[in-house]
Amino acid sequence: MADEVSRRLVHVTGATVPLAHLLRPDLITWRVVQGFLAVALVVVCVLEAVRLTTGLDWVVYDRLTREYEQDNPAGYALYIVGIAIVAFAVELPSMTETVAVPAMLMLAIGDPISGLLGSADASNVKQAWVLLVMFGVCTLLAAPFVPPAAAVLGGIAATFADGVKPRIAGYVIDDNFSIPVLGALAMWVGVQYLPGFGL
Repeated sequence: MADEVSRRLVHVTGATVPLAHLLRPDLITWRVVQGFLAVALVVVCVLEAVRLTTGLDWVVYDRLTREYEQDNPAGYALYIVGIAIVAFAVELPSMTETVAVPAMLMLAIGDPISGLLGSADASNVKQAWVLLVMFGVCTLLAAPFVPPAAAVLGGIAATFADGVKPRIAGYVIDDNFSIPVLGALAMWVGVQYLPGFGL
């Protein structure tokens, strides 16, 4: 349980990136966010390449990675990959910071709450009530940034990503990657195609 709480606390620290931009957009511009994530992406790719090819076994890996991550890219790396994709996707039409920020917060805040309420291993789906909490938290996180329909779509996508971890060719599609990516994609669809749809 202590390791699980440690993992969740590390998760929450990821909220500092989008929150810093929100609090000081004049100082922490979106380009600064992108630059920081680009550097972080290079660092985690190097660390994971070393870990997976040489068997590097630092104590932090024992505490912060799960069993199914021992021979696959670890969740912390997929976390950075997922939010970096979202951060750089703002170059697409209608994929603005107002979509990227809540997608990052869904991972940084929604996922740890869901995980503490009821973790699922790579082969199981979480309990229905935990998924409802995840949906509520993610939709509320998105609501200040995007129209209601987009917030709901984002909440649904993030909840699906959180609840189901498919295995493709032996690799688990970790929710640290899929929550921000699917959440952002769903909100983008809502902003792009349902801008005037209220709930």
